Amino acid sequence: MSKLIAVIDGSSYSASVCEHAAWVANRAGSEIDVIHVLGRRILSESANLSGSIGLGARSALLNELAELDEQKAKLAHKRGRAILEDAQALLVSRGVEKVHTKLRNGEIVESVKELEGEADLLVLGKRGEGANFDTGHLGSNLERVIRSTNKPVLVASRSFNSVSRVLIAFDGGKSSLKAIEFFAQRAHYNDLSCHVLMVGSDTADNRKQVESAIAKLSNGGFTATGDIVQGQAEVVITEQVEAKDYNLVIMGAYGHSRIRNLIIGSTTTEMIRSCKVPVLLFR
Repeated sequence: MSKLIAVIDGSSYSASVCEHAAWVANRAGSEIDVIHVLGRRILSESANLSGSIGLGARSALLNELAELDEQKAKLAHKRGRAILEDAQALLVSRGVEKVHTKLRNGEIVESVKELEGEADLLVLGKRGEGANFDTGHLGSNLERVIRSTNKPVLVASRSFNSVSRVLIAFDGGKSSLKAIEFFAQRAHYNDLSCHVLMVGSDTADNRKQVESAIAKLSNGGFTATGDIVQGQAEVVITEQVEAKDYNLVIMGAYGHSRIRNLIIGSTTTEMIRSCKVPVLLFR
């Protein structure tokens, strides 16, 4: 049986992550590992308070702070367990037969790396518990997880909606070819309508690449179409999603170095930030 990992943190995205994970699991017959990670910052906040008192503090006060540390750690674990239990109940109610919960201490990226070995897919929310939704910034851990894994990553949107129309952002590179192969080999997605979109010049070579991608999907049993549109990738893709009511975007992720992204920006980051539908990423 295949497996996928859903990462939740108790934020408003957690329910959506579970809904997206259930959608994939029910189609693929997958079991789900739901993980919640207690970050080191959460577990050490009160310790930092006791350390700031300095010399001359009464031992009784230090003892009280030590007890407070312990209480906060226990509460964090109880809250984590409650979050996982709620997630498990939601997934079971959506028809997922095998759900495993895992509470971890440490950092999300390291925890995912330890657990992802047998997983086919990771599911995360666009933003985490501490995010300011007005800024449009992505969650601090999301890019790090995407860059650190070779597994496909499904970035859940704020709320889950039924998926019927899929836009595949295709540039002929290794990541986008990997996405085409992944989808074409999974007949349980055959009922989804797929459109292959290349942003660039309508040259003979580009047309050939798009036609090849369409052929692979068609051979896999999909109803697939394709198109080439000139413009800036993130702008064109976002406009196409909104104009034609696509429910899912599939694309390659972070094809360039971090330094290049700092200088000219990242299409991947802009797409995740601007798209209001889930994005399935391949590296």
